[in-house]
Amino acid sequence: MIIEKELKISKQLPESKRALLNLLFTENWITDEITTTLKPFDITTQQFNVLRILKGMKGKPSSLQTIQERMINKMSNTTRLVDKLIKKNFVQREQCESNRRKVDITITKEGIEALEEINKVVDESESKLTESLTQDELKQLNHLLNKLRT
Repeated sequence: MIIEKELKISKQLPESKRALLNLLFTENWITDEITTTLKPFDITTQQFNVLRILKGMKGKPSSLQTIQERMINKMSNTTRLVDKLIKKNFVQREQCESNRRKVDITITKEGIEALEEINKVVDESESKLTESLTQDELKQLNHLLNKLRT
């Protein structure tokens, strides 16, 4: 799949612009695939990200700020995401005893159980998305993406 064909661009692009367009296009393609995978669970990629962050806290409460800092998409409305997960009984929110302005958020047993089921399907989807690359190519891709951000 050549990016110019996908975007129906007829002129020759500089390699830097071509690479960035390719990254943006690929990011959207991956997001669409993961969104489709999550659809049967009635959960968004951002909600999934919040659940994974909270599970990674290993039972310790987290603040909205900590969740926001760890989000892949920094533009996410963390409060709204947590509210939706509370309605699904996947997380709970409690006011911090020592600081009334702070809110503690933890994943519930139901949230952990749902995440375990969802993770299996997402892992399968991620494997399919990367199956055309060798382990060495994946390492090189990760190296290049890290290098791009530095």
